[in-house]
Amino acid sequence: MAPIPFIMPAVQFIREIFAGARPARRPVISFEFFPTKTDEGERTLQEKTIPTLMHFKPDFCSVTYGAGGGTQNKTLIIVDRIQRQHGLPAMAHLTCVNANKEEIRSYLTEARSRGIQNILALRGDPPGGVGEFQVTAGGFEFSYQLVDFIRHVGGFSIGVAGFPEGHVACKEGKLVDWQRLKNKIEHGADFVITQLFFNNDDYYEFRDYLVKLGVTVPLVPGIIPILSTAQIKKFTALSGAGLPASLLSELDKRGDNDEAVTQFGIDYATGQCRELLSEGAPGIHFYTLNKARSTTAILKNLGLA
Repeated sequence: MAPIPFIMPAVQFIREIFAGARPARRPVISFEFFPTKTDEGERTLQEKTIPTLMHFKPDFCSVTYGAGGGTQNKTLIIVDRIQRQHGLPAMAHLTCVNANKEEIRSYLTEARSRGIQNILALRGDPPGGVGEFQVTAGGFEFSYQLVDFIRHVGGFSIGVAGFPEGHVACKEGKLVDWQRLKNKIEHGADFVITQLFFNNDDYYEFRDYLVKLGVTVPLVPGIIPILSTAQIKKFTALSGAGLPASLLSELDKRGDNDEAVTQFGIDYATGQCRELLSEGAPGIHFYTLNKARSTTAILKNLGLA
């Protein structure tokens, strides 16, 4: 496999960010955004949400793309714009869905041409999040294969996803899923960002098991501030993440009062983050849902503003 022509990097590799923060035990803070469906949503993201959150001087951010790879080009455009306008390392998501090796290689070539050098490598979910994953002819079946491909292409820092409660599609159980995560890391992943979770004990069990397996890369908790009861129930149903009974009871008390749920979500996530950082988590990755309010409040509560 011929390497992609090298362009002098303008931003840091994310693996270097974690390495630099580790000696001082400084938490690495990052945000996730997604491409919007409307021009108005795009303007809000670019002109309000991202500039507001940049005031907190995050270490990096990531940008997803839609199921089936439908917004790949928009993802690269947003990542490029963040890096150019804000001088912030940004990471593009990449999945195995609806893409063969040459299409993946083309995506990496385009990313490299834009100075993008951080990739989150995912197997990806079927369009709509339902049904079985379908392997694309000439593509990859497992995310470790994608990680290996990116590593051999060269020039990227590679992140992968981890699942503190086990991947919803792994029928053999969470311990098998965590062993497979170790395999992904051995194929070239530099760090792990977890799926959302609401019980910190799940993260501690996940982390401790991987450490016993010899994993040394950063295992970064992914935290989502709850904005509405209906929305978070939908997210957890699709992802397989659990809602603790005590949390579910508090959400049900507030019902469809989204303002009350949002404020509760800020308080709950603040408690999660404070405990995770005190227990040695290398940082926090916020699933912002393209909104600044909750993440801003949580960072202020944590004294990280």
